[in-house]
Amino acid sequence: MTPPRLLLTHYMPWFMSKPHSGQWGWHWTMGHYNPDHQVKGRRDAASHYQPLIGLYDSGDPDALQCQVLLMKLAGIDGAIIDWYGSDDFLDYGINHRNTQRFISYLEKAGLKFAICWEDQTVPKLIAAKKFPESDAVTYSQRLMQWMQGDFFSSAAYVKIENRPVLLTFGSPYYTDAQWNRIFSVLPQQPLYFTESVRRATTAAVGGFDWPLPAGGTTQALKEQDGFYIRTKDWPFYIAAAFPRFRDMYAEAGVSKSWGAIEDRDGRTYQETLTRALQSKASIVQAVTWNDWGEGTQIEPSVEFGYRDLEVTQKLRRKYLQPSFAHTASDLRLPVEWYLLQKRYANNPAVREKLSAFFSLAASGRLNQAKQLLDKYR
Repeated sequence: MTPPRLLLTHYMPWFMSKPHSGQWGWHWTMGHYNPDHQVKGRRDAASHYQPLIGLYDSGDPDALQCQVLLMKLAGIDGAIIDWYGSDDFLDYGINHRNTQRFISYLEKAGLKFAICWEDQTVPKLIAAKKFPESDAVTYSQRLMQWMQGDFFSSAAYVKIENRPVLLTFGSPYYTDAQWNRIFSVLPQQPLYFTESVRRATTAAVGGFDWPLPAGGTTQALKEQDGFYIRTKDWPFYIAAAFPRFRDMYAEAGVSKSWGAIEDRDGRTYQETLTRALQSKASIVQAVTWNDWGEGTQIEPSVEFGYRDLEVTQKLRRKYLQPSFAHTASDLRLPVEWYLLQKRYANNPAVREKLSAFFSLAASGRLNQAKQLLDKYR
């Protein structure tokens, strides 16, 4: 029996806000911007765009519940989480704890998750003398064993043919032979995907597509053509849909810009998502939910509103689930709830009553969820 195709979205757990954590994290500042200041009526932040709920914190339960419900009501099956490991180094430990919180809400909402491990962390940990280079394989073997016991064992973890799906951005640090040794400690090899290409390690079954903005919009779409051509001999692959690419790196003085992909009034996302859903990919990945620094977010924004999620609803209904019933108006509810939670931040009694919203909305009892919001609007 062919498993149902999944529509997932790439999720970043790395945002830190001053109201919640006491400081603005790097991904809102890039060491250059100060969100305490207002510029043309909006916070001075490291993004060309503004989240509709404001600059949030990835450790804030209100933000996490809002995001999970938005995904569910948009027809997204879950998230591929950008994960830097669990070490307390740089912001890796904070991101790991945020990831665990986020997963708990995905599980409660009946959504799925998979991990995209940023294996670029390994040479950085070695350079910081966290362990010698001779222990690099052992380090990742232990990490895989931890993932097996925690992530992979979850009933919500994405599996194909009963094997957990694992992505990395495929840094060239480890050889294919080393990857074979790393995966050998697991009771079952994962289905391993790397960016754009399929590696030669025995666990590698294909690659995942990713927007390449260096040559502009036209070239990025041609690069996507090349990915689909390469997939014809792969047993599995992960197709990508993306709305645009407009990073802040040059403006912030971090690095040169990677390039740009135009939004084209929403056509870029609609076309790439349509193509991905028409493909034979087992998984379609919306790139991204919330990389605000690169401008690839489909999360609701001041500039685009709910447009990209409304497109997601329509295309899910057309290609995956004709019976999908959630509407554009449903998408407004989690944001309304989030803003009410912040309005009543100093009123624990009201917040306690509003806390029922998540379970009501996640279980499809939207009329009751709306009635709850009506009491406090």
